Amino acid sequence: MRNTKKTFLERKNVIISFRRYGIDAMSAMALGLFASLLIGTIINTIGQNVAPGSMISQRLLEIGGYATSVTGPVMALAIGHALMAPPLVLYSLAAVGAACNALGGSGGPLAVFFIGIIACEVGKLVSKETKIDIIVTPAVTIITGGALAIVFAPMFKSVCDALGVFIGWATNLQPLLMGIVVSAVVGAVLTLPISSAAICAAIGLGGGAVLSGLADGTVTMEIWNGLSLAGGAATAGCCAHMLGYAVLSFPDNGIGGFVAQGLGTSMLQVPNLMKKPVLWIPPTITAAVTGALSTCVFRMRNNGPAISSGMGTSGLVGPIGIITGWSQLPKGYEAGAFQWAGMILICFVLPIVITWATGKVFRAKGIIKPGDLKIDMG
Repeated sequence: MRNTKKTFLERKNVIISFRRYGIDAMSAMALGLFASLLIGTIINTIGQNVAPGSMISQRLLEIGGYATSVTGPVMALAIGHALMAPPLVLYSLAAVGAACNALGGSGGPLAVFFIGIIACEVGKLVSKETKIDIIVTPAVTIITGGALAIVFAPMFKSVCDALGVFIGWATNLQPLLMGIVVSAVVGAVLTLPISSAAICAAIGLGGGAVLSGLADGTVTMEIWNGLSLAGGAATAGCCAHMLGYAVLSFPDNGIGGFVAQGLGTSMLQVPNLMKKPVLWIPPTITAAVTGALSTCVFRMRNNGPAISSGMGTSGLVGPIGIITGWSQLPKGYEAGAFQWAGMILICFVLPIVITWATGKVFRAKGIIKPGDLKIDMG
């Protein structure tokens, strides 16, 4: 019986292994996320800041909206492709991804990952087993994924919302500890298969989220001050992870990998981090340092859209959010040369320098070895 079951799974190409799910599927999903939500957000940012109000700006925003709207389906299709799903299973996963992302909220990507894998493998099991395969296979795949999404996707949302509450709690701490905690946590979330941008938007992490309330008196200066500084710390952490992994993995990935992670997404490193968790340490150290400097020394604020607090250097959305937010600062909070210097140091220079130096130590001690940070860039 065991051999028969094993033979059946092999015939269906259902291989239950860490590599198949934790590396192949995760890597593909990261590429799918970049090809939808992240690139869409980048296009939107360009549209918002290049000739605002013009026809070109409006068209860019329209195109970016189309890209972000298919985030769930694209991630699910990427997972199915990595798992070598038959055509009917692969195409059916689009509906599963849409359901997971819609019901999962800020935890949508995480829901797509787990539920997409299950729906894909179940669909593969029934694929071409009946004479009405064209009906059975997509029906089983979509019903399985849809039912799981209805039950479990809101749970992923609750987990990520709880994480958002934790980040919000950290904003009420003293600036030093707040900067370290928010920067390290949001930076780590950026690298995980969770939407850090969605979490930041959901909890309004950034001064821009409450500027209107500050103007009409419904929000106090203390609330705005804490959220704007927390938004700056979140931006610092995201930049630390993105540029950190870009420079840390340069010996393995070269300039292509540097650009893919530094301007794209550090989520490409998740499969490597699952195999070797110690790789989290260098960028996290960097995030803690830049987060503390952001809040305590440079008082860096993010008054741009809340989503920009969770984007880092992905399309330069984070730094652009800081710069555009300067025009909205309340009286007494003018931005000058010191703020420009702080933004450049926190968002660009220090993430590269600190992580490079930490990486040199780790490589010298043999903690990081050649190939540990090699990524799949499709």
